[in-house]
Amino acid sequence: MHAFSHGTTSSTAVAVPPSLALPVIEDAIPRKLHPYWPKLQEKTRQWLLEKRLMPADKVREYADGLCYTDLMAGYYTGAPDEVLQAIADYSAWFFVWDDRHDRDLVHGRVADWRRLRHRLHAALDAPRHHLHHRDPLVAGFADSVLRLYSFLPHTWNLRFARHFHDVIEAYDREFRNRTAGYVPKVEEYLALRRLTFAHWIWTDLLEPSAGCELPDFVRKHPAYRRAALLSQEFAAWYNDLCSLPKEIAGDEVHNLGISLITHEGLTLEEAVEEIRRRVEKCIAEFLEAERDVLRFAGELANGTDRGRELSVAVRACVGYMRNWFSSVYWFHHESGRYRVDSWDDRSTPPYVNNEATGDK
Repeated sequence: MHAFSHGTTSSTAVAVPPSLALPVIEDAIPRKLHPYWPKLQEKTRQWLLEKRLMPADKVREYADGLCYTDLMAGYYTGAPDEVLQAIADYSAWFFVWDDRHDRDLVHGRVADWRRLRHRLHAALDAPRHHLHHRDPLVAGFADSVLRLYSFLPHTWNLRFARHFHDVIEAYDREFRNRTAGYVPKVEEYLALRRLTFAHWIWTDLLEPSAGCELPDFVRKHPAYRRAALLSQEFAAWYNDLCSLPKEIAGDEVHNLGISLITHEGLTLEEAVEEIRRRVEKCIAEFLEAERDVLRFAGELANGTDRGRELSVAVRACVGYMRNWFSSVYWFHHESGRYRVDSWDDRSTPPYVNNEATGDK
């Protein structure tokens, strides 16, 4: 079966391969898009140029087609424009960082990666001091983080920083795994994936989008926590499903399918089916968890101003979690990031810069 979405970057309908089609998303989780999206795309493109995060020719040829802003505009659909812009720029930075990590690894630039890792840790703790760093990736990170830090109290900033320090270290573990050719076992991989996919970062960003820092008792409520995790697990595993050909071509070791094939003895076809099973289970379980979160939101509305504020914020956050399913789904079929068959070299994305960057 072919499903179609009217893409955000063109009026052309996008065909979803039958092996990747998820009718429940197409039928039950309609796609939404923030009304600021056209301006968002334009401003993020400008930001990538101003911060020198991608060469100008790459930005002109590939930035819109990579659909990075589409992904965020389909997720945090009720965020204030300035919040969404900061998130979209940070998300675009994240993809560029992911590509630098990959290229440093492919080209054996171990010292460059270690240097970048330490600088990102430093910029996360003191972004204002790194705004003019000679490495554009560090300066761009500092700029996006400083903007994200401006929306909610310092306690949220500390939590975001703690979570992203963990992400940086997880990327370092991936670097060492790939250098050694080590394929993690399934459970080890899933734990690592929660960090490299930045599950808790995207969940943290629900709060400035909803205009409210959630207290611990709300964020750690079993229903809220479960819904947040399921939305992120879906995204990570569906990404694995769609990127499996690209990652096999690039000698990757971090993909649920690769772990299943290596350690569980599955064939490629069986691994694809197992990932699909997990993905579909995530959707079904989220729809149950969503109902529990909405009940919890109703309980929070206890007649006080604070109760009403938290109830509204939780409803907004779980609505964004729901959006994540459709946004991630269509992103994978619209973004040039996954069109491996159209590349001259299946192991080298055409939108990346293969040169070493940053001062020594």
